[in-house]
Parts: sequence; structure tokens; C-alpha cells
Amino acid sequence: MVEVFKTNVKSREQADMFLMQMRKFYATYKANFDLEDCDRILRVECISGMVNPSAVIRLLEKNGFEGEVLADEVIIPNS
Repeated sequence: MVEVFKTNVKSREQADMFLMQMRKFYATYKANFDLEDCDRILRVECISGMVNPSAVIRLLEKNGFEGEVLADEVIIPNS
């Protein structure tokens, strides 16, 4: 399962520091940032189950950042 978060992480250094913390506390999570996106996206995948969004947001906050789950958007083409 993959969860996508909107964050306020601004730099690669901040992202790398956070990812080190994520690996330390959540070894089954694989995560990466897309800082080029306007929402400064954090993608988190759990390789053995489901991602706990609240835990990810708490870890972001513990490290001085903000985060929120981005809702899935389903685009239905016009018929």
C-alpha cells in the first residue's frame, strides 16, 4: 500500500534527514520525496502491510514539519 502526503519540506537536506528518521523507526516503509511538486510530495510504501498515516504525520511533526494525506482523485473521462 502507498500513501501520499503533502508536506512543507523544502530542501533535499531536510528530506534526507527525515528519510533517515523514517528508516530508523519504520524499517518496513520505503519513502521518497518529490520536492519539485508544488505540494512537496512524500510517498510512503509499506512492504509488509499498510502505512499508518497518523504515525507518518507525527514523525513529520516531531521533526518540525507539517504533513497531510493527499486524497485520491479519480478522473472519469467524458463519454
